[in-house]
Amino acid sequence: MKGFKNANIYIEGKGIVKSSLVIENGKIASFDETKDLMTLREDLIVVPGFIDKHIHGANHSDAMYPSLEDIKNISKTIAREGVTSYMPTTMTQSEENIDKALKNIKEYIEKKNKDGAFVLGTHLEGPFISPKFKGAQPEQYIVPCSVEKFMHYQAVSGNNIKQVTLAYEENGKDLCNYLLSQGIVASIGHTNATALEVLEAAKNGVTSATHTYNAMKPLHHREAGTVGGVMLADTIYAELIADLVHVSPEAIKVLCKIKGLDKIVLVTDGIESKHLPDGTYSLGGQEVTVKGREARLADGTLAGSTLKMNQAIKNIKNVLGINLEKAIDLATINPARNLRIDHIKGSIALGKHADLTVIDKDLNVYMTISKGNIIYNSIY
Repeated sequence: MKGFKNANIYIEGKGIVKSSLVIENGKIASFDETKDLMTLREDLIVVPGFIDKHIHGANHSDAMYPSLEDIKNISKTIAREGVTSYMPTTMTQSEENIDKALKNIKEYIEKKNKDGAFVLGTHLEGPFISPKFKGAQPEQYIVPCSVEKFMHYQAVSGNNIKQVTLAYEENGKDLCNYLLSQGIVASIGHTNATALEVLEAAKNGVTSATHTYNAMKPLHHREAGTVGGVMLADTIYAELIADLVHVSPEAIKVLCKIKGLDKIVLVTDGIESKHLPDGTYSLGGQEVTVKGREARLADGTLAGSTLKMNQAIKNIKNVLGINLEKAIDLATINPARNLRIDHIKGSIALGKHADLTVIDKDLNVYMTISKGNIIYNSIY
């Protein structure tokens, strides 16, 4: 892929403008017009590639399945929704099963596969969570936060764990401090933490909240809870599943108004049923029934989602009444900043990776490019 000629491009600091874009060695080399660049239809827009830092699976595959083909399948499938990089997310399971998943993701990363979205690293969701807010995580495998146990998982992963979801109140202070020292994102989630505990956690390295509102102590007028603490902590980025099932439009508006759009990170929390019809699927060895936009366990608990990232951006744009560029920021530059990779990803700027998604104004995806490689294309 060499680039685009005289296209509508969302360039960092300029908004959507008419420009050419040249790609060299997987990076954005210039905005000058040269020969052999692709010409797009007038209605198409080149935007930064979407980043999903919380996704379990898609298209019959899950990050917990210890098979390289499953990670490859997820990577290729989510390219269809404009995702250029992501973090396969594990879940609370036995140490043996988590080890198998981490080793598999490590091997996939080492193979440097270019056929789909780029794997940034692993998001370890559990087992360091609260039984009270376990959500769809199997309770029998939950353990308190432990630096020693995390170090085991990190060694198995080949140092590829980039985010850890944890319940801070479950002995989390030491683990958060350790994660901070290693440059790993500590994300408070599946937690019964009070508002004061969240504010303490923010001082000890927590910079993210896992699927805000869901599986955490709710806001109450006598105890602001985890939700209230996340709203008050200016340094915490709030993940949001904008499928309009996990969080209502009104609750989305409240969160965005208090946190500000620069601290909202769209995630899909997608499971293996994403990109598939209604039916019965699996999540962590548990049966999940998918109907419409909802995926639930037998007891009715929401179990991840079937949300596609381009739809999440469309939903947030419509709910908040914001322009396309602001909505796209929530799935590009915001997660890049949270993951501390905004110097190479998250926006279209000179020297950054050529991670690009070609869409129309309705967020339909026509082409996805990761580090200059076309990983999805419906234009020709």
